[in-house]
Amino acid sequence: MARVTVEDCVTKVPNRFELVLMASQRARQIASGAPMAVERDNDKNPVVALREIADDHVDLEVMKDNLVRSHQKVMEETSEPEDDVIDFLDEEQKIWVAPYAEGPEAESAEGEEIDEDLLSVVGEADEAAGVDFSGENVSEETEA
Repeated sequence: MARVTVEDCVTKVPNRFELVLMASQRARQIASGAPMAVERDNDKNPVVALREIADDHVDLEVMKDNLVRSHQKVMEETSEPEDDVIDFLDEEQKIWVAPYAEGPEAESAEGEEIDEDLLSVVGEADEAAGVDFSGENVSEETEA
């Protein structure tokens, strides 16, 4: 009976891979207690889901939306760096991040002075790479 059900469903959802995703999503819904639109007839959840798709008991657009939502991960957007990221920085890196961070790291770094040796090393590395933060390129290759 399942083969006939799959063949009936291909007319509704031509892409077999999409059909598998949608039927598995519906089978999960049935397993979690969603009401069935067709009688079970001693069939397992995937077969019931395929029969529902074949008989047009399931809105395919709603099923696609549910499928996409079930695979999405929602992340909260924050403007300040996370505390666990700041914890992995060494002291020199914390000095650079502190003006942009809010919280105890920003307060402790306000009175500290930036190491001049560190600035000269960074400046030399930028100059060697041909980077100038004034917006101009220092490299001789790009000037020619």
